[in-house]
Amino acid sequence: MARTENHSSLGDLFYGSVTLGERGQVVIPSEARKRHGLEAGDKLLVFRHPHVRGLVLARVDDVQTLMKELQEWVDRVSSMTEKVRAKTGSRS
Repeated sequence: MARTENHSSLGDLFYGSVTLGERGQVVIPSEARKRHGLEAGDKLLVFRHPHVRGLVLARVDDVQTLMKELQEWVDRVSSMTEKVRAKTGSRS
């Protein structure tokens, strides 16, 4: 999954504005496509932002990689939790 650096300013996060076409299409600004390695034909998932009225786009491959990494983290935490429970005799 492509990693991006932490952004500290709005200028680093904002790529411009787009207009929603009649068929619901938008053009992702060239700078954003280049910076994030987006190419014609890439499959993107569209998510509703959980806190504001907005959308988040993510490459399918990147989301799958993120889910795999999160599952590995959950598995490690679960294993550690079980070891602690076994040592302390805790059941909760």
